Amino acid sequence: MQKKQDNIDAIFKVDQINEDFVFNDRVARVFDDMLDRSIPFYSEVILSIARIFDSLLDDGVKVVDLGCATGATILQLSRLLKKKTLLFTGIDNSQAMLDQATLKAELFSKQDCLTFTREDIMDLHQPGTSAFILNYTLQFIRPLHRKGFLEQLFDNLIPGGICILSEKTISHHPKLNRSYIDIYHQLKKERGYSELEIAKKREALENVLIPCSVEENRSMLHSAGFVEVEPFFQWFNFVSFLAIKPL
Repeated sequence: MQKKQDNIDAIFKVDQINEDFVFNDRVARVFDDMLDRSIPFYSEVILSIARIFDSLLDDGVKVVDLGCATGATILQLSRLLKKKTLLFTGIDNSQAMLDQATLKAELFSKQDCLTFTREDIMDLHQPGTSAFILNYTLQFIRPLHRKGFLEQLFDNLIPGGICILSEKTISHHPKLNRSYIDIYHQLKKERGYSELEIAKKREALENVLIPCSVEENRSMLHSAGFVEVEPFFQWFNFVSFLAIKPL
């Protein structure tokens, strides 16, 4: 199905950006296109998560997507895992994003298994959760608060529960880090973004998205209490982890 023109990400084609990146109405309208074009192998990561859930989760358990945005992730998971009766909850602090998510759930008749709540994920209270999804969300939390947030997430998981963490990362090897960024920008150009758009978005995100290294993300998960922490996907400076809470 062809995308409508007003659903295509052209936010950074304007002449000047005078503010940091904000998840407002304008971003919500084009967010799915932004994901498709900005996150390498996004669909493959979702498919991998579905396979993990199919293997590790029982029927009827609760799955919570933190920073769910327009609900694209849990909507796709509910479609891929239609033989399982998983109960999905999406949490976000942007009403514009949640309006889009709720509309999608209605359009695809998924209201019975998808619910959306407007909350600050830093005030997380979801006891009895079997799986948390944290896809490209932790990077927007100030580094000083990430460890405490992951500890809170860990406490809300049932024994044996899992956390999916996907993040944009950095390398502390300067030359390698520069190469990875260049490769990523080339991919964005291949997907239709101009060099000017790429530069403007990077400037807007500079004080908002603060990535850590693969090792730092793994260390934070271990410090929060997770013993088993394994990457299940990596493309240069994008990594997805599976972390399991001990029984």
